[in-house]
Amino acid sequence: MLKLLPWRPKTQPSLNISRLLTHSLRHRRAAAAAATDDDDDPPFSPISKTRQPNDQKKTNNKKKKNPTDPSPIKAPTQPLSSDLPFDFRYSYSETNPSVEPIGFRESPKFSPFGPGRLARKWTGTAAPSQRAVDPGEEAEERRQILGEPLNEEEVAELVERYRHSDCARQINLGKGGVTHNMLDDIHNHWKRAAAVRIKCLGVPTLDMDNVCFHLEEKSGGKIIYQHINVVLLYRGRNYDPKNPPVIPLMLWKPYAPIYPKLVKNVADGLTFEETKEFRNRGLNSHPLMILCKLTVFYGGLDEILFFSARNGVYVNVVERVREAFMTEEVVRLDCTHVGTSDCKRIGVKLRDLVPCVPILFKDEQIILWRGKLDGNKPDED
Repeated sequence: MLKLLPWRPKTQPSLNISRLLTHSLRHRRAAAAAATDDDDDPPFSPISKTRQPNDQKKTNNKKKKNPTDPSPIKAPTQPLSSDLPFDFRYSYSETNPSVEPIGFRESPKFSPFGPGRLARKWTGTAAPSQRAVDPGEEAEERRQILGEPLNEEEVAELVERYRHSDCARQINLGKGGVTHNMLDDIHNHWKRAAAVRIKCLGVPTLDMDNVCFHLEEKSGGKIIYQHINVVLLYRGRNYDPKNPPVIPLMLWKPYAPIYPKLVKNVADGLTFEETKEFRNRGLNSHPLMILCKLTVFYGGLDEILFFSARNGVYVNVVERVREAFMTEEVVRLDCTHVGTSDCKRIGVKLRDLVPCVPILFKDEQIILWRGKLDGNKPDED
């Protein structure tokens, strides 16, 4: 192969320079160590304390503990008692205590407050109060906490401070309404602020008067401002932020009990054929209101379609349905983007507020019948 490549240069013996350099450095270090008696190596810092392995540390810690000393035994926690005069429920504004359930999805013995944490018995829907309540004493105690009514200047100052959307003292009220744990949130805000802003969304906005009533009754405060779905709740002049009421928290949301059927096969006061006719008429009619994610208004001959959000504000729904029943027997509400559960909640609310008779829930459509008119027929102007 070398004969085939005559141009390849001949190999010459090369000197290993690296070996020579290392040999000279070793001689220099040996001479420096012999000249000085200092054992400290400058590139490395001296170790002040030898480290122990982890296993040896654990054994040393065990030796320090005195085995003769008994370990402290925690005393059993006592059930928490509260002096609040009302029955504890998951939701105060979205449940009707007068309607008894026909069954439970979970055993009533499982309290949402936790086992042995509350000195009240859970019945499946509520934890009733165990002490007698005097309405006069409760009203007087609340009057003392509220103190003298605020004047117009003080109300205007609080409203200007807390009514804006960027307020830090805000609580969002959703489809659960005035819940039990929300009361604790209100009192936590009252520790540092005189008022709290509550923004209401979803199904509870159908009846804002009911929401405001339960907020004042259960918290003990006073509503000083309300604009559509925004409420300002004032704590009172003599409220003691260092001594709030004891409110035991619910650890989980209890399962909703089983209530009687909302829609009957045959509506009261109608025959089967009449009920079927009203249902078909409602499904084939134009929707009075459409609840979806847009906000658009349409003007027609005798109809206005109102669009609102899923967790929107439904403060005008009851009034619009009442006006429609002045001329129509059956009304359809389109709840396509609201959800099945909220659709039924809206139907229950409208049944009690309008009042009317829900005769069909199908494909997220609510068909309402105004019922039989008593006495004089309303004007159809």
